Amino acid sequence: MAKNRIIIASMSETARYTEDEIRSLDWKEHIRMRPGMYIGKLGDGTAADDGIYVLVKEIMDNSIDEHVMGHGKKIEITVDDKFVKIRDFGRGIPLGKVIDCVSKINTGGKYDSRAFQKSVGLNGVGTKAVNALSASFVVQSFRDGKTKRADFERGELIKDHKEAESKETNGTLISFEPDNTVFKNYRFIDEYLREQVQNYTYLNSGLTIRYNGESYASKRGLLDLLENKVNTEELLYPIIHAKGGDLEIAFSHTQSYGEEYYSFVNGQFTTQGGTHLMAFREAIVKTIRDFYKKEFDATDIRGSISAAISVRVQEPVFESQTKTKLGSADMGPDGPGIKSAVLDFVKKEVDDFLHKNSQTAEALLKKILQNERERKDMAGIQKLARERAKKANLHNKKLRDCRVHFQDVKQENRFDSTLFITEGDSASGSITKSRNPELQAVFSLRGKPLNCYGLRKKIVYENEEFNLLQHALDIEESLDNLRYNKIVLATDADVDGMHIRLLMMTFFLQFFPDLVRNGHLYILQTPLFRVRNKKETIYCYSGEEKQRAVIKLGSKPEITRFKGLGEISPEEFGKFIGTDIRLEPVILRKEASIEQILSYYMGKNTPERQEFIIDNLVVEKDVVEEEAIPVEVE
Repeated sequence: MAKNRIIIASMSETARYTEDEIRSLDWKEHIRMRPGMYIGKLGDGTAADDGIYVLVKEIMDNSIDEHVMGHGKKIEITVDDKFVKIRDFGRGIPLGKVIDCVSKINTGGKYDSRAFQKSVGLNGVGTKAVNALSASFVVQSFRDGKTKRADFERGELIKDHKEAESKETNGTLISFEPDNTVFKNYRFIDEYLREQVQNYTYLNSGLTIRYNGESYASKRGLLDLLENKVNTEELLYPIIHAKGGDLEIAFSHTQSYGEEYYSFVNGQFTTQGGTHLMAFREAIVKTIRDFYKKEFDATDIRGSISAAISVRVQEPVFESQTKTKLGSADMGPDGPGIKSAVLDFVKKEVDDFLHKNSQTAEALLKKILQNERERKDMAGIQKLARERAKKANLHNKKLRDCRVHFQDVKQENRFDSTLFITEGDSASGSITKSRNPELQAVFSLRGKPLNCYGLRKKIVYENEEFNLLQHALDIEESLDNLRYNKIVLATDADVDGMHIRLLMMTFFLQFFPDLVRNGHLYILQTPLFRVRNKKETIYCYSGEEKQRAVIKLGSKPEITRFKGLGEISPEEFGKFIGTDIRLEPVILRKEASIEQILSYYMGKNTPERQEFIIDNLVVEKDVVEEEAIPVEVE
């Protein structure tokens, strides 16, 4: 009984639930308190799906919807450091509703299907989220010779300008600066913004987007997209492209590993796919099987495919506010099912194309048979590799795991799950002791990994280091099982460290290019110098930063050059992999050919590479303590 009384008393003290505990938040307070509900993960701009790019997308979506409805053929975007300005030439927000449309949840024109059909934004939330999460936010509408402007700070109306006469063309101008108290240490990466812009043009023929002075447009839709995403020299046959009504597809096969997809709904890039992509993947398999009259394995058909699909859906249902995954089962309230619509379209268009183009049909069949042979050859090797990984006691010797993984879809912080790949006991020891065990894991390499350029995938299973790493990532069967959202190469800032970094990048580009394309691979930036006096310590990532630190601290401060990760104490290391972590994403540019990149940097020592090294060799005196850049201290 005593135990029961103790429990009851404890519960009565901690389970307080009265009127005083009930709170009502206004719209901006709720968005700022729970931003993940509205824009997904926050991030710092080093990943393409970080929150600052979602803010840009939310404003762009409204401008795109205007274009889709036949209003405005041009959008202008300017991104200057951390300031974004987007001007469309649509109808312009009705002047009397300018403030309501950016500051009242569930207010907008998209609840009326007569005004907007098959649009992206439906919930009346996106622009309000941008407003609430911006340090400054200005909206101005131009409509029929008049204009209306309103200024906000963090969702709070600062100035309500009176309506005025205007000679500007109809449309809406929105400018904003993300709040750096929400998006800490953020920065915009140009490649990610350009990709956003180009994706919009591929899906909206007749639209021109001017981004930082450069114009982008597309006439051939998804055909242009694939030609820009995939180096045409790597294609095994000409891209199969079909467009009709509310559906458009394009695909081909390459010699690369994995499957690469770009899926869109109403002009929105659905990075996580959804019902339309699932339908397309199934339709490709069924169509190919029927054409060749053989039950090929689905993985052999889709292996090395590079494809894109776009659908137009009335009143789409997405699985989150960020609209990265389609949940709709139908093309519209009165339309056919998405699965049947995609299957019928793919079967007709692809079957007709293959019958009319025998060379393409032969090349496709050859690739499928090649995939089939390789899969069967690999079956025995994979089994031995899995057994070897278990015997190696991976999770005790090579991997210091974390608790939350990218596979844990119910975990809000799963996007922060990180695997550091480092070399040597001292470096891995420093990271292991200073990491966040909830979200950060460490994989320790033993010596320099093998240069796997030009080798077949079986090397992944036969080489112990690569086999164990693949096992740790859980990508043996598919990238769908990837355990960490961020894979970070953490090597020393010296020649050996750079070499290891290149060898690991070669491994991922050679065997798992989709992992790089999908933005999972990063390089850890650690400080080269520590400059300190008795009052202050400054960590510097370049000679220029060191120079500024010396000037700031004055009076001959102590300067330490970090030549290896193992030289940095765990206490200090915690500062470099915590909230202020500096990561450089590994980005594959559109014109990049993986084969050309690897052959140039990792192939035999060609005269071209020797000439490049000689022409671009720079002696970095600022990273050698004895030859430090001279500075003048006042």
